[in-house]
Amino acid sequence: MSLHAAIHAKSFGALPVLRDVMFQVRRGEVLAVLGPSGVGKSTLLRLLAGLDADFTGEIRREGRLAMVFQEPTLMPWRTALDNLRLTAGVDATQAQAALARVGLAGKGGMYPGQLSLGQQRRLSLARAYAAKPAILLLDEPFVSLDTALVTDMLALTESVIAEQRPATVFVTHAQAEADRLATRQMMLGALA
Repeated sequence: MSLHAAIHAKSFGALPVLRDVMFQVRRGEVLAVLGPSGVGKSTLLRLLAGLDADFTGEIRREGRLAMVFQEPTLMPWRTALDNLRLTAGVDATQAQAALARVGLAGKGGMYPGQLSLGQQRRLSLARAYAAKPAILLLDEPFVSLDTALVTDMLALTESVIAEQRPATVFVTHAQAEADRLATRQMMLGALA
């Protein structure tokens, strides 16, 4: 087992967000989490990542974790190459290979502010993949990318998951993305 979640309750003040969400994801499995906006999908990932510990229940993680957020969380004062080297723990050669794998060959010396939003998203994906995590959390990583790039990034993600076999939790609004990547799916709904 790589990831086990038994979330009994998560609230923001008096507003309940998640209740009785239980699952486990083993190495090589991909759990897609779907549901309308505002039902707690991103909150769930933050709990799984250990970024929010204010909930009732238990989450167990085994191994290194990497997360790709909805918005790229890059160090703007570091080059693309250094964003990989410092956060994924790879050397310059591995970082260059990771950049090339996501279509950013030759962009290692650029800073995030010099990259388009799509390129920043690809850099975020490269950083997560280069870390070779046991657990991979993806929070709508393909949002706002053009259709051709989404197709490329889905293919890349498929190959990385097949190669590295992380326990993956993938939040998306796109049923087609869930159908393509997931070994199983979970739908979150609004709490009554």
